[in-house]
Amino acid sequence: LTNPEDSLQDSGVQDGEHLTAVAQQVKIAASFRAFALWCSGGNQVVAWGNPDFGGDCSAVKDQLRDVQQIQATHLAFAAILADG
Repeated sequence: LTNPEDSLQDSGVQDGEHLTAVAQQVKIAASFRAFALWCSGGNQVVAWGNPDFGGDCSAVKDQLRDVQQIQATHLAFAAILADG
């Protein structure tokens, strides 16, 4: 299971099978009027708040892969990716 949006049933897990879960610590960054949330090495970043302050990352969603860190300024966010 690698997609957190898939259910166990949709992923083909059968009754009686064993699962191992790995929990990652969620990290958050804040600009003046927005927030960004991610897990290190994850492929999902969620941003909310005022779009003028970084609260909408939908335009770059496909580029936010292997995010290692997010830095915030007063007006925006910068994602640091695994490949630099």
